[in-house]
Order: sequence, then structure tokens, then C-alpha cells
Amino acid sequence: MHTESLMIKDFPQDEKPRERLMQSGPESLSNHELIAILLRTGTKNESVLQLSNRLLTKFDGLRLLKDASLSEITEVKGIGQAKAIQIKAAVEIGRRMANLTFDERYSIRSPEDAANYVMNEMRFLSQEHFVCLYLNTKNQVLSKQTIFIGSLNASIVHPREVYKEAFRQSAASIICLHNHPSGDPTPSREDIDVTKRLTECGKIIGIDILDHIIIGEKKFVSLKEKGYI
Repeated sequence: MHTESLMIKDFPQDEKPRERLMQSGPESLSNHELIAILLRTGTKNESVLQLSNRLLTKFDGLRLLKDASLSEITEVKGIGQAKAIQIKAAVEIGRRMANLTFDERYSIRSPEDAANYVMNEMRFLSQEHFVCLYLNTKNQVLSKQTIFIGSLNASIVHPREVYKEAFRQSAASIICLHNHPSGDPTPSREDIDVTKRLTECGKIIGIDILDHIIIGEKKFVSLKEKGYI
């Protein structure tokens, strides 16, 4: 008699929710399939999909599950504390994401704001990273993208790559940043050339480069403040 817990991997390929999620996206999965991914395993007598279905039946789908306590979830046979904790964590992430508002986006009001946004992440990098912050009309960050890794020069940092994401995000403006692994944020001739090229393209396209900031060791230089933009 088979006594091991029935896992998602034991199902035929077209019935595996993880594989279907990768192929068709999470929106293609039912609620009980999404819960099954969190649970991972069923019991010796019940598949993980069956266990997930029984859990949702007890809580009237997601409506009551979102407010269920750990003890209430573990009342379902086959769901121990570890599985219940995974469910509660997933519910809380969903709740926090739903509560995010437009106004909670990080606002850039000065070069210092932009530098602070990336300083802890970029000042320890061993290679140069060229990063763009894409902003809306309120100077709030819509997206942060690493465009290029390596030594900067005007021929490598192509405006096409910088502005492609701007169009995708419907950004109103862009702030460019890159780090100097030496810790000295003094701009080089290449830094200035890249800035001028991107600024000229922005004027033609209608999406302004607000600043190009060089990140050093707990210090930065704004090329706008230096008069290069």
C-alpha cells in the first residue's frame, strides 16, 4: 500500500498547478490549485488538490479563509501548523499588496532623495551598474531598472534601452544613476558624455532626464547640480 504523502509532482503533467502556472500564468489557476501550491503535499489518503479543495469548502472559498486564525486552519485534517503558517503568510502578503496606494510610492524631490533610494544597494557593488528610476508626473517612482552593468561609455549605454522601459511604464521623466566602485563619485568624461547624449534624446522624445547621479561610498554627485543637465 502506498503510504507516502501525495505531492504535486505525483500528478500527470497537465494536472500540475506549478507547471500550469509557469506555462499560462497564475491567473489561469483556480483558487484550490493556488492553495495546493502553498500546501505542497497532501496526506497518505488524499492528494494535495483534494486537501486544498476541502480547506476551501470549510471556509466558503477565500471569503472566510482570509480572516481564519491559525487554530481554525489547523482544525482541517491534514493541515498542521507549518501549512497553516504558509497560508496565513500568503494571505497577509495579499492583504498588504491590496492596501498599497498610489501615494505610497517613493517621491523624488531632490538629488539626495534619489541617491538615498539606491545608496545602500549600490555603494557596495564591485562593478558599475547603470540604473534608471522611472517617474510619473508627481515625481513618484514607477519602476527601477538596471540597464547596464560594466564600464560606462556613450556607445554602450544606448538610449533605446533607457527609453524602452519609459514607454512601457508611461513615465513622465527619468533619473539615471550609476555607482563608482572606487567610492569616489567624481564624474568622468564618459559619465558626462553619456549624460549629454541621453538628455538630448529625452528632449526629442519628450521624456526628460531629470538628473544623472553618481553613487560613491556614502556620498554622491548630481550632474544636474554640476550644470551638465
